[in-house]
Amino acid sequence: MTMKAASRPNSFRSQRPGDKLLDVIIWVLVLFAVAITLYPFLYVVSVSISDGAAVAKGDVLLLPKGFSMDAFGMVTQYKQLWISYGNTFVYTILGTFANVVFTCLGAYPLSKRHFFLRRPLNFFVVFTMYFSGGLIPTYMVVTGLGLYNSRLAMVLPVLVSTYNMMICRSAMASVPSDLFENAALDGASDFYQMLHIAVPLIKPTLAVLTLYYAVARYNDFFNAMLYLGDSNLQPLQMFLRRVLILSSSEVLQQAGTAGAAAAAQNTLKIRYVCIVLAAIPIFAITPFVQKYLVAGTMLGAVKG
Repeated sequence: MTMKAASRPNSFRSQRPGDKLLDVIIWVLVLFAVAITLYPFLYVVSVSISDGAAVAKGDVLLLPKGFSMDAFGMVTQYKQLWISYGNTFVYTILGTFANVVFTCLGAYPLSKRHFFLRRPLNFFVVFTMYFSGGLIPTYMVVTGLGLYNSRLAMVLPVLVSTYNMMICRSAMASVPSDLFENAALDGASDFYQMLHIAVPLIKPTLAVLTLYYAVARYNDFFNAMLYLGDSNLQPLQMFLRRVLILSSSEVLQQAGTAGAAAAAQNTLKIRYVCIVLAAIPIFAITPFVQKYLVAGTMLGAVKG
């Protein structure tokens, strides 16, 4: 018995040649995926800190050529950048908070089996995941409510994601019903049960949904393009679109004549600097939310 038990680990460690070949292929594919994903980030950062002459000649392929922070100085002097930064943080914080609150308010009654409108409301909520009113009717509704050139235009039209609400509903439905029944016998209202029983027990799910909402709010530019004509209300993504797609002449003019003459040899560097500055908040918070990203990939997975 002892010899057999001791020989088992060795048998598990031994692999057939086909399995080893499969492992090698998987590792090669993973490394290739990492390389093609990481290269654009390294290239953007390298261009942003390289010498302007090297960038103009196209010498920068992966690693920086020379070192120059002049473009960062020009971009950070541009006032509209910081206005857009502030707007983005306002929309992200306010929008994410409103998203989570109304998602919970919508998911809680839909998770209660005794709620008499549960089935028809679930149908209408799921229906909107496949069919929508369209862009023009939505634009007419938003402008008809007087939300054009208003900060609320970045919050109210995207107040709830039906997909996230379904996830939250499933999480609340998994909470044991005995807890709600005992609380109801003690005189607790439905709002109290949701706030003090359901929400604390689904905190991991809410953390993932909060991350999803925050990333969506931070990257949102389409609603701003539709409803915000005032540049002082536009988020950072609209500023990036104006610099990357249209031109970077605004930044060059703001830098002054001498700065513009030095940077005009390659506006590409100005554009990549704007990308780096916009990505800094995401890079800063990613290590702290990594565990929630992993949980998000497993959210809704089938358990064996």
